[in-house]
Amino acid sequence: MLRQVFHELTISTRGRALYDFTLEVEKWISANKLRDGLITLHLRHTSASLLIQENADPDVQRDLEAFFKRLVPDGDKLFIHTTEGEDDMPAHIRTALTTVNLSIPIRGGQMALGTWQGIYLWEHRTHGHTRRVALHFIGE
Repeated sequence: MLRQVFHELTISTRGRALYDFTLEVEKWISANKLRDGLITLHLRHTSASLLIQENADPDVQRDLEAFFKRLVPDGDKLFIHTTEGEDDMPAHIRTALTTVNLSIPIRGGQMALGTWQGIYLWEHRTHGHTRRVALHFIGE
């Protein structure tokens, strides 16, 4: 029988970094006895993003941040929108270049992630925020 389940996770950040929340999603799937279907994650913000990324070597996260720091530097005089500081518009651009939605198949109660894949919230602001991620499962 087809079913749908909704939930919202709250993730507190301490500033610009990647925050692994794979375990929280796994616990929610298990607690709701979700078996086969699709889970969609949607970040309800415009200055952070979601990504599936390597969870084994922390150098990957460091290199991603170094690349984006070069690509979209804080305080660039090009930007007019600085209402919340010099990281404001760069955070929005980082989000536009990445994504706020992920869809992950679930089979046999497990997310179909690769061996080295984890689910991350990527905070693009330099100060901490409370971020909300909407979860939607459809399946059996």
